[in-house]
Amino acid sequence: MAKRNAKAQKSNELDGKEFFAAIGMIEQEKGIPKSYMLEKITQALISAYKRDHEGAGDNIVVDANEEKGEVRMFVKKDVVETVDNPFTEISLADARMRLPHIQLGDVVRMEVKTKDFGRIAAQTARQVIIQGMREAERGMIYDEFSSKEHELLTGVVTRIDPRSGSASLRIGSGSEVTEAFLAVGEQVRGETIHEGDRLKVYVVEVRRSTKGPQVLISRTHPGLVKRLFELEVPEIYDGTVEVKSIAREAGSRTKLAVWSADPNVDPIGACVGPRGQRVNNIVEELKGEKVDIIKYSDDPAEYVAAALSPADVISVTTLDDGKSCRVVVPDDQLSLAIGKEGQNARLAAKLTGFKIDIKPASNPGGDEDQESDEVVVDDAPVEAAQTAEAADEPLDV
Repeated sequence: MAKRNAKAQKSNELDGKEFFAAIGMIEQEKGIPKSYMLEKITQALISAYKRDHEGAGDNIVVDANEEKGEVRMFVKKDVVETVDNPFTEISLADARMRLPHIQLGDVVRMEVKTKDFGRIAAQTARQVIIQGMREAERGMIYDEFSSKEHELLTGVVTRIDPRSGSASLRIGSGSEVTEAFLAVGEQVRGETIHEGDRLKVYVVEVRRSTKGPQVLISRTHPGLVKRLFELEVPEIYDGTVEVKSIAREAGSRTKLAVWSADPNVDPIGACVGPRGQRVNNIVEELKGEKVDIIKYSDDPAEYVAAALSPADVISVTTLDDGKSCRVVVPDDQLSLAIGKEGQNARLAAKLTGFKIDIKPASNPGGDEDQESDEVVVDDAPVEAAQTAEAADEPLDV
């Protein structure tokens, strides 16, 4: 009869071997370390006990021994003459019924059977374990994607909001997968996106939130173009050719300044590739966006002149403030230098960081008594566009 009771009692207790096998499977399937799961399960068991014993304090101990395949729980109680708190203290008489040689001031460890937990306490333990697993998964996703900030990832469009036009993408990195939000403002104007499309996106930032990590992605960021060139141009990837600056108006035009540390390597030729294959692959990915590749120079005059290509430049004069320059172009190149709605000059200003004052060769000094066709660009789209409209023949370059 005693053997039957012992067997029944054992069946109600937590099977240590099955317990460790279960958390081992969780580690393999989800990548959550055993140590983390043990910590959360220990917290769950303690929370469950405290749920049924409101007076209990920090005197609860969980002993998980993987080698022995045992998970046991104990309550520590101080041996006292008079008991004030039965959850933390035990009388000398009761203690000696268990251990005859116990003395006042000693601490008794009393094992707690998990089968004695109430239904609500068991639910509390379950919630703590589930929450711990969710937090671990979110933490792993955050760690994985935070290391991918400013990198290029490929995602699949899972949903498009019919009202706002924003898109949800399922992106993966390593073994982790999460949902990312592509706002309308981060989409290329004129680019049509459908559910199921595969898109290359630039990871702008990864943030923590109560619902898990938020991955902010973009298709308009200049970094997207830089990463595409790194994929296509081995010389950029290995550092032989360096991308010094990028100015982009997504969906329309990008200017890229490159420089080579090796005098035997032509940075522009490396980016263009044999028969233009490398740059054509990038343009195809950007859905036809034009890409101007120019050679970077430490000489501001040379750099600004190159940035205004495809227009020819007669002269570039840097002004005293060190942040402005005056550019003189042939009369028939003024429209080309400005570009349609001021785009070429605006991108050149963004690329070089200079305020560019463009003047025609027929009026290089900008005399007040003579009508001028000049344009001043200081990374100001509206001002540049307004001035560019005065040009005789605006060109889409």
